[in-house]
Amino acid sequence: MPLILYQRDDCHLCDAAVAVLAQARAGDFASVFIDDDEALEARYGTRVPVLADVNGRELDWPFDAARLRGWLDGSG
Repeated sequence: MPLILYQRDDCHLCDAAVAVLAQARAGDFASVFIDDDEALEARYGTRVPVLADVNGRELDWPFDAARLRGWLDGSG
């Protein structure tokens, strides 16, 4: 399942989210940096990091490996 991580440059919470993705072995994901996109900034500005899947589901920070796994499995 392709995932997108919406994040900012120089964001320590975003770095932590990347680490959780690795810890949970979530697989490949695309990083989308919202800094220079007004529409993405309006949608995600105060929420980053946000993980999204192709079905439009979103997981807002904070999340740990267990919560992420549950979300990926459809139960979280």
